[in-house]
Amino acid sequence: MTATANLPRRSADEQARLESMLRDMFEHRICFNEVLGFHVESLDPGAAVISFAMRPDLVGHYLHGRLHGGVISTALDTVGGFVVTVAIGEKYASESAAQVAHRFGRVGTIDLRVDYLRQGIGKKFTATGRITRLGGRIASVQMTLENETGLLLATGSGSYIVS
Repeated sequence: MTATANLPRRSADEQARLESMLRDMFEHRICFNEVLGFHVESLDPGAAVISFAMRPDLVGHYLHGRLHGGVISTALDTVGGFVVTVAIGEKYASESAAQVAHRFGRVGTIDLRVDYLRQGIGKKFTATGRITRLGGRIASVQMTLENETGLLLATGSGSYIVS
């Protein structure tokens, strides 16, 4: 059991501030996420989710209208970093939103692997991140990307520095 488990949990108001801050950070403050149209769907530390809609400027293969592979990779990496941040907020549940935001400043991608399983065809895409291990220095994450029908398009795994 960690030392933080014995500390009081943040208040409901502070939790709401944290969730609002995380949404704002991942949807707007990280400008590239805003350009791509990423929206936070779930702040569940067990399976955080972001989504985005297909647009003509996200096409990678102009003849077939497929989602660009770089957008797929970015979505997986973003949801990986997002679930790490949400999990850190849960691990340090006694800390304020500002303290968790400070911890976010230390999160960074170490390694990312993407497996493109199917063509990026769809109207809406959903990326889900699941923590496989949250250590004191490194977090490991598994990610998936599906279209609106639930068809699995890509998977990823990533390692993130957390300290």
